[in-house]
Order: sequence, then C-alpha cells, then structure tokens
Amino acid sequence: MVCLKPSRAPCYNGFFMHRVRFAPSPTGFLHIGSARTFIFNWLYARHNGGTMILRIDDTDVGRNTESSLNSIFEGLRWLDLGWDEQYKQSGRLALHSHMAEAILQKDLAYRDFTPAQAGESEKSGAQGTWLFHADMREMSRQESDRRAAAGEPFALRFRVPRETVRQVRFADGVYGEQSKSTADIEDFALLRSDCMPTYHLASCADDADLRISHIIRGQDHLTNTFKHVLIFEAAGVTPPTFAHLPLLVAPDGTKLSKRRHGPVVSVTTYRDAGFLPEAFANFLCLLGWSPKDDREQMTRQALIDAFTLEGVNRSNAVVNFKEEDPFDPKALWLNAEHIRTMPVEELAARLMPFVGQAADLPTMIRITPLIRERMKLLRDVLTVADFFFAEELPPYDTAELIPKKGDAALALRVLERACQVLSTAEFTHDGLESALRSAAEGLGIKAGQMFEPIRVAVCGRKTAPPLFGTVEVLGRETCLKRIDQAIEKLKRL
Repeated sequence: MVCLKPSRAPCYNGFFMHRVRFAPSPTGFLHIGSARTFIFNWLYARHNGGTMILRIDDTDVGRNTESSLNSIFEGLRWLDLGWDEQYKQSGRLALHSHMAEAILQKDLAYRDFTPAQAGESEKSGAQGTWLFHADMREMSRQESDRRAAAGEPFALRFRVPRETVRQVRFADGVYGEQSKSTADIEDFALLRSDCMPTYHLASCADDADLRISHIIRGQDHLTNTFKHVLIFEAAGVTPPTFAHLPLLVAPDGTKLSKRRHGPVVSVTTYRDAGFLPEAFANFLCLLGWSPKDDREQMTRQALIDAFTLEGVNRSNAVVNFKEEDPFDPKALWLNAEHIRTMPVEELAARLMPFVGQAADLPTMIRITPLIRERMKLLRDVLTVADFFFAEELPPYDTAELIPKKGDAALALRVLERACQVLSTAEFTHDGLESALRSAAEGLGIKAGQMFEPIRVAVCGRKTAPPLFGTVEVLGRETCLKRIDQAIEKLKRL
C-alpha cells in the first residue's frame, strides 16, 4: 500500500538504503540508450551497496508486445549484470487506483468528462497551450460524483494549483536546480477514461511503494519530473532524488531513434555481431560519463568503484556510426582490448557459439592465443581462423606461394624440404621453429623465404596467425596434406 503520510528516504536500522530502478516499456527492442540507463542505475546501486530493481512498465496495453518484452530480457540477460528485485506494473493496478483515489479525496484531482477527440492533444489548443477544461475543473464534487455513479466515462486529472502561482522545484543530480511555474503545467491525467493509470501516476505510485531513493533516467524525462513532484507531494510522499542522463545522439546530432536508425540502436545487434557484454557496457558508460582520470578500458569492478553521478556529463553523447559501418570505432577498439586481456579459456568459451560444431572447446583453447590479436569482434573468428576448421582450403592464387625476392622454383624447393622436415619434426612450437629455421639455413635462404610459402600452403593466405603455433595446432597430417597440394599447384605453373 502507498504510504500517504510524509515519508523520508528508505532507512533500515539507521542506515540509508539506496534503491534504484530501471523501468522499460515493452514497446520495442532494448534501445542502447535504455541499456545505458540500466547500466548507470546498476553501477550506482553496486557502488553504494544498494538494491537494483527491474520494473516492467506495461500499463500501455495498446502498445505492449510480447516480442518487445522478450527483446528487453534478451538484451538485459546478455549484459549479464542482473538485478535484485523484479516487478510488473500491470500487476499493481490496485496500488495505482489507491493513490489516485487518495489524491481525489484530498480535492487535488478532479474528474474530466470531456469526450476525447481524435487527434486532440493536451499540449495544444485553439487558444495556445492547453492547461485545463475550466468547466470540468470547477464542477462541484456532488455533480462529479453523480455523473461518475451514472457510469459516464471520465479521465481523472491532477488539479495543478492555479489560484496562487508557485514554482515547482527539485535538485537534479546532473543538471542542478530545476524550477517550473505551475502556470506552465497543464492539468495532466492520472487515470484515463478506461480507468487505466497514466505513466505519471503509475510511475510515481510504484516508486513510492518500492521505496525508490534515486530515479536515474534519460534527460527526455526531465520535464515530466515537475508533474511527478506534484504527485509525490499530493500523496504525502517525499520525492526521491532525481538524476537525468544526457541523451545519446547520432553523428548528425539527432536523437537516436528506433524508427530512424533501426538496428544500430538495438542491443541485440551488438550481441549478434560478437561484442563482449563487458566491453559493450564499458563503451556505453563512456557515453556521457567519465571516471575523471582518462581511463577508457575498465573492468566491471573498476566501473563500480569509480561510478558517481558527479561524473555524468550534461552534454549529449554522440554515437559515431556510418551508414556503411554501424559500429562506433571506440566500441570496436574497446571490444578488441577486452578480447586481448580476457583469459584464454574464457575467451575460447565465448567463441564457441560462433564456430558451432567446427571445433571442440579444447581445440578452441589452443587456437585462441594465436588469433586474439587479430579480432575486434567475436564473429571475426570465422574469418581469421577459418582455415583451422576447413577440411579443404578454399582456392587461392598459386602466386601467393612464391616468397618475396624468390621464384616458383625456390617455392617448390622450400615446400618439398618442408614436407621432409615436418614428417619427422617434434610437433611443438619450439621443435617446429628449430627444425624449420635449420631447414632455411640448409637451403641457404632467409627464414622469411622459408616461412612464407609454408604459411600460404597451410593457411591459404599470407596474412595468418604465428606460423609455428598454427602448424602445431593444425597437426602433422593436415599440414603435410596441404603442403602436398601446394606442391602440385606449383608444378602446374
């Protein structure tokens, strides 16, 4: 039940409790801006030893979809941060009605029986900004009760003070002191004509009931906050502390939009491309927040330790993407850095979904150290390590087998000698290096002239991971088979 007496911030056994919430509406996929809001709330809770709450704001029945809800959970689970409590707003309608009725009984709200007009906006009208319907606001309570009892539909509106103009104020944790005159706030709806709560009422009722201490959300909600302060005051609840986050914008300065920018703003796009969730969270944190010490690559624990609202910037943050390249260069760089510093066994396990049945985990653990420096995304494993998984190499230009400052005859001698050496060499990194370097000396050529044809023969290209580790992982049989095939190519020149 909503506390209708003045209350202070959550306090247990004399200690202040930080309770924050992330409250997405299931009307589309998880937007990267929403994901950043979730991450900032999560970091704030963890930094302060508080509670992270996930609340699905699903009272807009006409726009909610099951696919959107599934997408939100997919994205949040991929981020792998978790939450402490979970609620669904649609299961709390009695709570919302209770707060609305309490505000009505205090005469701080009134019934508006004006029939809704198609396309009518509460924010505009023939006389300029819409503020209220005077005849409805001034209707006697007796007449209002009679019409409601007769079953006439109505919206319940908040009675914004008009007799004496006052300033609604709150201190924002990012943007500082905020103020707005009640003369500029319309009599906003608390309940719709179908008795469903509006966003304003449901959000405030739930925030009060769940004892939310800090509301950390996007800057686009800042103007709503003046209405929310009025609702909290009317319900006799001390408002939480507010902190509004700068928006994420496209390179042209427009707000990132699901409708306009499509998949580039969906969290699952980054998941499917092969971003590490910790790297992606790291990237989102740096959009609008700074640890103030020039650090960029940060572990989750480092982010928890450093995060404060004082580090949040006021200016909007740009996500630098192009039509032909949907990923911000810094996001790719950070992902590559996290890939390079992740323990090999853990990284190998992350790569397994991308390689499928092409390799088992023990083999992937052997391959991973050879390719990690060449990857920006996990999906890059399919291009930088494809030759490890192929039964047959795809066609390549025979000319690639010829080393620099060499000819086909030299390449043929190198590969024939390599076959002899690899047939008996110890198949370890050091054993292979020693044997092949000795072979180069025996042929009177530089090591590079020896190694290059072998690399192309076993990998199908000149640009490949370190040779000795690659040959070791491929194994004797595969290497000899591929070198034999390369020899036949050269003989046909």
